[in-house]
Amino acid sequence: MPIISQEQPEPSPVPGGSPGIATSFGVDAQRYDRARPGYPGTLVARIVAGASGADVLDVGCGTGIAAAQFRDAGCTVLGIEPDARMAEFARARGLRVEVATFEAWQPDERMFDAVIAAQSWHWVDPATGAAKAAAVLRPGGRLAIFGHVYEPPPEVAEPFAAAVRRVAPDSPFSGQPARRPLELYRAGYAEFADRIRETRQFGDPEQWRFDWQRSYTRDRWLELLPTTGGLTRLRADQLAEILDAVGEAVDSLGGSFTMDYTTLATVATRSDAP
Repeated sequence: MPIISQEQPEPSPVPGGSPGIATSFGVDAQRYDRARPGYPGTLVARIVAGASGADVLDVGCGTGIAAAQFRDAGCTVLGIEPDARMAEFARARGLRVEVATFEAWQPDERMFDAVIAAQSWHWVDPATGAAKAAAVLRPGGRLAIFGHVYEPPPEVAEPFAAAVRRVAPDSPFSGQPARRPLELYRAGYAEFADRIRETRQFGDPEQWRFDWQRSYTRDRWLELLPTTGGLTRLRADQLAEILDAVGEAVDSLGGSFTMDYTTLATVATRSDAP
C-alpha cells in the first residue's frame, strides 16, 4: 500500500493524475496538515545547498508542509496551489501562496533559484511542467521533485485493500494490489527525469533516496488515511466502514506498527545557457 503524493493509495507517481483527486485534498486541510509527515531535513538541506540562491517556488504547495521547511532553512518561498482551501491554510501559517495550477500560473517575469514539487509533480502536465520550470529558474537554479513512498505491513495493507474493494468498487483504487513495489515508484521518478532531459535546458538529473521510519498508533494511522487520494471523495459512511476495518487490523498488531519510509527525489540543475 505505498503512498505517494500530496502522500493510501495514490496513483503511481507518473504524470497525468486525475484533476478531481488533485483538488480533493483540501476537504479537511487541518487534518491533512496535522497528519501528513514532513520531509527529511537532509533532503531540504541538500537542495538548499545546491541552489544558486534562496528564492524558492513550491509547485502544489498544499498546506505548506514543505514550504515551511524551506522557509525555516532560510529561503524565501512562494507557493502555487490549485485548491483555495489548502492555499488559505498555508497563508495562515505565514506563507505566500497564489491559487493556480502550475500550467496556468503567470510568473510575470519573476525568477527563482529553486523550483520544488513535494508529492505534487504527478499532477502537472508532463508536456509543459519541466519546460515551465526551466523558464522561471535562473541559470544554475534547481528543479527538485520529491515525495514519500510508504506502506504499512501486510496485516494492515490487505484489510484496507479488501475494504476499499467492498465499500467502493467503482473507485479507481479498488483494483490496485494491496502492496506495490518500490521499483514502480522509482520508475516514475525515472520518467520525471526523462521529461526533464527532453527540455535540453538542464544538466543530467540526479536520483536521490532517503530511508527512514515512523511509528503509528491506531489513532495516528486512522488520522492520516482520510487525507489520502483514495479516500478524500468517499461518503462518510463509506469512509467509516474502511476505517473500522483498518482499525481492527492495527489492533491485531497490538495497536501500533512501525512503517518504513522511502523519500525519492529527482533533481536537476538549470543550464547556464538561456
